[in-house]
Amino acid sequence: MTFGKRCLAGLVTGAALSVTLAPAAGADPDEAFAEQLHGYGIYGQKDFNAWIGKIMCKRLRNGHDPDAFTTANFVHGQLQKGSTTDQAWQFVGAAIPIYCPDQLPVLQRAAEQGNQN
Repeated sequence: MTFGKRCLAGLVTGAALSVTLAPAAGADPDEAFAEQLHGYGIYGQKDFNAWIGKIMCKRLRNGHDPDAFTTANFVHGQLQKGSTTDQAWQFVGAAIPIYCPDQLPVLQRAAEQGNQN
């Protein structure tokens, strides 16, 4: 999957910033996630998108997806027809800080790999 180096680096920076702006305790993380996705032009059922984000995290944690590129490809296949590769990466970048902040290094490695190419 091709993705611009600068955009990938920006995604990592944005994801790191999202951790600091993560929903406050008691806030609905699924709602915050849906709002962030809407900002990227990604729509769909709030519960479905949250479910995909949680599955995406599980795939990363259990090693099913060896890297963020594989994860973004999985997500792209779940998004509405006509969704772009950029939107798949935006989804990944939005989901990780909310549902699996322990996986932020996966995005960092993807950015580093993108910078080497």
